[in-house]
Amino acid sequence: MDGAGTDGAGTDGGAEEARRGAGWSPLVVALVVVSLLALIAAVGWVRSTGNGGACEAGPVATKAMPSVVTIYAQAANGVRGNGSGQFLDTAGHVLTNNHVISKAVGGGSVTVLRPNGEELRATLVGRDISTDLAVLSVQPQSAVTPIAFGPAPAIGDQVFAIGAPLGLTDTITAGVLSAQGRSVRVPADGTMTALLVSALQTDAAINPGNSGGTLANCDGELIGVPTAGATADDSLGRPVAGSIGLGFAIPGDTAKSIADRLIADGRVQHGDFGLAVVPISRGESTIAPDALYVSSVTPGGPSARAGLRQSDVITALDGETVSSGDQVQEISLSKSPGETVEVQYDRGGAAQTATVTLGE
Repeated sequence: MDGAGTDGAGTDGGAEEARRGAGWSPLVVALVVVSLLALIAAVGWVRSTGNGGACEAGPVATKAMPSVVTIYAQAANGVRGNGSGQFLDTAGHVLTNNHVISKAVGGGSVTVLRPNGEELRATLVGRDISTDLAVLSVQPQSAVTPIAFGPAPAIGDQVFAIGAPLGLTDTITAGVLSAQGRSVRVPADGTMTALLVSALQTDAAINPGNSGGTLANCDGELIGVPTAGATADDSLGRPVAGSIGLGFAIPGDTAKSIADRLIADGRVQHGDFGLAVVPISRGESTIAPDALYVSSVTPGGPSARAGLRQSDVITALDGETVSSGDQVQEISLSKSPGETVEVQYDRGGAAQTATVTLGE
């Protein structure tokens, strides 16, 4: 029945008047419409601004994709692989991962494919195996748009991985920044490994071929270089193909610093402690190490000159208590020769402090 209420009222004149009185006046309708329009505009503004929250992928792709390239590397024996990279400047310097191009070192070749279809032969400017970064040089045939670098957004905000997963050029995937400050060890040349220091973690799909590309914020700025993706095994222990939502990227400021040094000098010199350590737990934690046992000290090296000896137990480095077996290498990769590091350690039950001047 039209207009029936929940109180069982009939259709006499009084009830009809009550129904009309309960209706929305033109003024109220107008106010509601204005409020809805304001809400829609506000949502649109949030979705289109800056680094915060969610944003549309289209504008990010439009800004960043022209700077991102696909890299094809071929070894001297014919083995091929592909990855991604991005232009750093208009001169044709391209930033990528070392593992993307390492197979071509020693007689192989590297080709860079731009979004506009240009295929460019690349030469190696320099590479840093320890941080898994490399810089190539090409001669662009048309104008280049260098990638813009920007700050990482807050954890939970949207980010985008841009590259060539499985060789599929000009691909963009979306996710969120899941965490910051991860230390991730990845395979490098031969039996070597590289350490990703303060890596960004994201659930944006990072697959083989994304390596070396761009992890972008909502402004289309590079905040990280996608480098590694975690994998899972099936019930038979066989690796499962595809992204499982655990990808890691080298922070943009780290990548730019290394790239600038490679362009300037062709190589990067990291600080060296001149000692070897073994992570140990003194019983204060059952999850992570809380100290580093000094297993050896290089005679005449930086640590030896600072007074450290074999069997010392390091409890803090550079003001940070020990929580990882990688802390020595993390500091070595983030500091240059000549910089100093305060080391707190125990010797025979006595707490002591030394200042190590890092060597080359």
